[in-house]
Amino acid sequence: MLSAITVAFALAHGCAVLGGNRREAEWLVGEVLGCSRAQLITCPECCLTTDQQTRLDALLVRCAQGEPLAYVLGHWAFWSLELVVNPNVLIPRPETELLVEAALARIPVGASCAVADLGTGSGAIALSVASERPSSRVTATDVSMDALAVAETNARRLGQTNVTFLAGDWCVPLMGQHFSVILSNPPYIAENDPHLKALRFEPQGALTSGTDGLEAIRTLVAESRACLASGGTLLLEHGHDQGLSVRQRFAAAGYQDIETLHDLEGRERVTLGRWM
Repeated sequence: MLSAITVAFALAHGCAVLGGNRREAEWLVGEVLGCSRAQLITCPECCLTTDQQTRLDALLVRCAQGEPLAYVLGHWAFWSLELVVNPNVLIPRPETELLVEAALARIPVGASCAVADLGTGSGAIALSVASERPSSRVTATDVSMDALAVAETNARRLGQTNVTFLAGDWCVPLMGQHFSVILSNPPYIAENDPHLKALRFEPQGALTSGTDGLEAIRTLVAESRACLASGGTLLLEHGHDQGLSVRQRFAAAGYQDIETLHDLEGRERVTLGRWM
């Protein structure tokens, strides 16, 4: 039987196992205790149960082996939502909140707009927009049935009823419909990018897009024209060094009022254009 250990000991042990990563240790101890990281400060002498120690050790092993914290926890925060995540979907990232913010700026509060999120993954983008614009109807597509299962789980947990999920590649499930806003965080990393090694736990199909990383973006720019209402806006997240190429794609396809937005670090991150 394991000897009882205190929260303070568990944090110190976790930090040592994770190579000094105090933040992740706090997340994991808080997870097994069912409390916030801030609450841990108030109970350093509280003891973990045997089951809690066993679970903590298992989580620490996974993190020490390089598995992302979000997958180890099984949930992650994005926008104002707490989302279920697993290796079938990308981990939602803070920079993608710029895409949500830009979309919301183009959907009037109280308006009943048709919005589409293509390649929805965990549903992070679609559910964030739906939660902020409850009068609008959001349609989310993904080619991966496993990813759609995660997105639908999140919608049920959040009680979000103004989102419809459709299986299919990019715009294909939308044909015959027209939307005021179409947005997407598509794969945009080149297939031979060395940074992919650090992302080995995440679904590669949601990360890479051809030899230049722009294959999905080319498809979206071309296909979305048939699904946008007159004056509708297409918004795409992309790599920090792809802004010029994406703007050129938009212009060649006939979009107007093209602009690129910068993230908090001043990097080009989201390009948008209107279809007339």
